Amino acid sequence: MPSFLYNQDQSGSSKKQLIWSLVFLLLSAIVIGITIMLYLQDRTKKEEALKIEAVRIQEEQEIALWVEEQKENNITQETMPPSDLGNEKEETILPLLPPPAPPSMDRMKKKGCVADGFLSGYGGDINSSIALVNRSQCYYMHRALETWLKPPDFKLARKIQEKVTKPNTVYGMFIAEAIKTNADYRFPAEDRDFDFREMCRKGSKNYWGEHSCKPSLEREEYRKYIRYITEEAMNMGIQSFLFGQVFYQDSADLEKSFMPEVIQEMREYAEFRGMEIVIGAQTNDITDEKYLRLFDYIEGGVGLLDDGRVEEGPCFSRWWKKPGDWCWALLWHHEFSDKANNVFLHFDWSGKLGDDMSVFTKMDEQERAETLRQLHRKFTSSGKGFLLPLLATLHKDNNGCHGPKERFYSASRKYSCQDEEVINDILR
Repeated sequence: MPSFLYNQDQSGSSKKQLIWSLVFLLLSAIVIGITIMLYLQDRTKKEEALKIEAVRIQEEQEIALWVEEQKENNITQETMPPSDLGNEKEETILPLLPPPAPPSMDRMKKKGCVADGFLSGYGGDINSSIALVNRSQCYYMHRALETWLKPPDFKLARKIQEKVTKPNTVYGMFIAEAIKTNADYRFPAEDRDFDFREMCRKGSKNYWGEHSCKPSLEREEYRKYIRYITEEAMNMGIQSFLFGQVFYQDSADLEKSFMPEVIQEMREYAEFRGMEIVIGAQTNDITDEKYLRLFDYIEGGVGLLDDGRVEEGPCFSRWWKKPGDWCWALLWHHEFSDKANNVFLHFDWSGKLGDDMSVFTKMDEQERAETLRQLHRKFTSSGKGFLLPLLATLHKDNNGCHGPKERFYSASRKYSCQDEEVINDILR
């Protein structure tokens, strides 16, 4: 073979090798690039997940702190003489009070007020709260008897109720989604104490702080507890019962719900007592019409903005930005209201800054008055209920007007908010 042909062959082979080398390098670079990209994406997802988890942990810590602080809202030995305080450990048969007149749903919607923990001694100045209620034009006292992390003290509730001079007042009871597992509370029907540890929803240990959990209607012990406290409440004339965040208390599969059974038992006892009751629930974003219509009403917050307006969407944008985010449902939206029997709205509280009561109490007096007038007109004119704030819980760092304590709101003229006159004017 001539040398020049050999050289040409060698040259062609080198070019081919070079081309293949370049192709290999290019493919390697692509593979490495894809690998790096996937790694970075995975890292970003993990970082986002860690951030979300950190936010969740922080929120749970905030809630737990709020829970501990909320306990201090309860009545103390300094607010009423010891002789006037109830004693839940003392097993005493309380007399049956005469059945009250049937509650008017229309009046509850138009002349209802939030009086959180009024019959439980919340706020630290029970005498002031009693005077406020007696001066008020409120027909319905929403959440007057509380059960948050503490079983209801019916002796105390009756002592306070006896001091109310307003006739034909409808009282409400809140059946909380939070219980203390080490609570000491007698169950007379079985001559024993309730075992609150047997009431817990699986996986909810210490959810609301140490020795706490979410109760579950799937647990027989919890259903017995509900039966007992609601019957005792009816015996003293309480007519409205609200299940707090019912999705925590009921089965996750609504087809397996125990709520129909619980509601039926409550209505049967009311019929036995010769009285009428209404039963509601905090249903948030549940849209199952069959389930929602089990209740006489559903209840939730308004999503108050700094300028006194409320939004028109189904979820409050403070905590909802896109599909998949947690939805704090605005229940007047047709997505919920069209599937419910009645809707009650009010300034809600959540243990977080930025909730309805936080925003409301940071307004000046004139802004609060105008907001109350506008929202009462807006919701009642469309057939919904708007419950005006009389007594409610506040965030500890709210720095707005307040009642006897910075973490408790009172509309009383005795304290800094002084909203009772405008509330009574609206209700007149």
